[in-house]
Amino acid sequence: MIEAINMALHRAMDADPNVVVLGEDVATNGGVFRATVGLKDRFGHKRVMDTPLAETLIAGISVGMAAQQLRPVAEIQFMGFIYATMEHIVSHAARLRNRTRGRLTCPMVLRAPYGGGIHAPEHHSESTEALFAHIPGIRVVIPSSPTRAYGLLLSAIEDPDPVIFLEPKRIYRMVKQEIYDDGVGLPLDTCYTLRQGEHITLISWGAMVHETLQAADKLHQQGVSAEVIDVATISPLDIDTLVASVQKTGRCVIIQEAARHCGVAAEICAAIQEQAFHSLQAPIARVTGFDTPMPYLQRENVYMNSASDIVDAAIHTLEVA
Repeated sequence: MIEAINMALHRAMDADPNVVVLGEDVATNGGVFRATVGLKDRFGHKRVMDTPLAETLIAGISVGMAAQQLRPVAEIQFMGFIYATMEHIVSHAARLRNRTRGRLTCPMVLRAPYGGGIHAPEHHSESTEALFAHIPGIRVVIPSSPTRAYGLLLSAIEDPDPVIFLEPKRIYRMVKQEIYDDGVGLPLDTCYTLRQGEHITLISWGAMVHETLQAADKLHQQGVSAEVIDVATISPLDIDTLVASVQKTGRCVIIQEAARHCGVAAEICAAIQEQAFHSLQAPIARVTGFDTPMPYLQRENVYMNSASDIVDAAIHTLEVA
């Protein structure tokens, strides 16, 4: 995935001279995860800029650039550092089109590695995507594979409105796929059905998609046909795809790494209840993180759900008469 992101950034900067990259250590060092390696050498320091350790500044400059027809792609080193950007993202980036009655747009992308699973210290393993999903005027996109990362990032950079692009760092180097660098983006605001099924719908996004697919394999061995959907864009939400799947299968489990309370899974659950209630044969189940901060590395695996946890939830849902 990290190479796919780097490839997409090279492609976007080649195609449009208005695309600029900025953030802490993104130029000389190529970023803490090396997502931006090689960009400064190819495009120069005026388009690939190291910034001070100041997330508020990074977001504010990006809004200003975007308002003046540049297309900034800003990196926040870890999602746990993203909260300092919220004044500019919520009060300015998300409102610029509405505030100016369409005269100005804000075509910026704010990238951030997010989620747990790499034994990182505190503030480095947050999964707080629901904070941004609640804000009208911004998109929140979360890739689950190299192919998805490449195509969705290209589309995010081309989008006229601000996009929060959250990258599950646990799978930066976990999965390999062959990608043809054709510059073709993938649709935003669309869920992707990764596996067709008949008995139950499994819904997830980001890194947990991989455990969800593993769970679907285990369920298949038990004679259960599970449909797997990658939400990909959590805001705005493609609820039509999710509802159509649940209307077909009648049962649903939603999987998120984030804490349970007021999470994206709760919003999906409510929307399905509203639009597909009469198709449901059992209550919707959620497999989530705990309502606690992500623990340090010795307890990280306790916090994070496994494929077996998803299987257990699915079997319980299937057993409800």
